[in-house]
Amino acid sequence: MSGKSTSFSIKNWSQDDQPREKLRDKGKTSLSDAELIAILIGSGNREESAVALCKRIFASVDNNLNALGKLSIAQLMEFKGIGEAKAITIAAALELGRRRRLEDTLQLDKIISSRSVFEVMQPIIGDLPHEEFWILYLNNSNKVIHKNQLSKGGITGTLVDVRLVLKNALEVGATALILCHNHPSETLKPSKSDREVTQKLKVAAESLDIKVLDHLIITEKAYFSFADENIL
Repeated sequence: MSGKSTSFSIKNWSQDDQPREKLRDKGKTSLSDAELIAILIGSGNREESAVALCKRIFASVDNNLNALGKLSIAQLMEFKGIGEAKAITIAAALELGRRRRLEDTLQLDKIISSRSVFEVMQPIIGDLPHEEFWILYLNNSNKVIHKNQLSKGGITGTLVDVRLVLKNALEVGATALILCHNHPSETLKPSKSDREVTQKLKVAAESLDIKVLDHLIITEKAYFSFADENIL
C-alpha cells in the first residue's frame, strides 16, 4: 500500500465517472447536483473523489440546494478536501444560481394571485436567516412598479414607518400595496405583530385611496396569505 499512489483528480477517473466529459457528451441536464459541484472543485481528498465528496456535502443538508446555499465558507471548509478556494467557488456558483432565479422572476411583474406574489418574493427573502419586511407597489393594472425593503431583522408596529411607505407610494404613483415578510423559523402562522402591522398600514393607506391587497408570510417553500385566509 505504501508504494501505491492514488489520485482522485477528475482527469484520472474512468470515462463514466468524469462529469466534465458527461456534460460535454450528454448535456448539462444529465448531471446530478453533486456532479455539477464536483466540476467546480476539480478534486476530492485522499479517500474520496470529488463526486463522492460532493455527495457527502449534499447529504449533510438533506440534498437540498437552497440549504447548501446557506452554508458559510467556514462550514463548507469543515469537509475534508474543501479548502477556502473551493468553498468560495461553491458559494459563488450557488449565489449566481440564486441571482439567475431572481432575474427570471422579474419577468413576472403582473400580480394575479397570492401565488404570483410568492414567486416574485421567494427568491428575495424566502431563504434568509433573518426577517425582512418588504412592500410591493402596484399600479392600476396590478403590475409591480416598485419594491422596497421596509425593515430588516424583525417586525413590530413601532418599526413601520407609515409616512415613508405612503410617501413612496405617492412618488411612484402606486394605487395598491402588498406587504411581504419572511419567517426564517418556517412557521406560517401570523403573529400578533404581523396582524397589527397589517391593520396599521391598511388604515393609513385607505386615507389616500390606496388599497392594501394582501400580506404574505413567506418561507423557503410555502407562504401564508392574509387575503386568501380572509383576515386582511
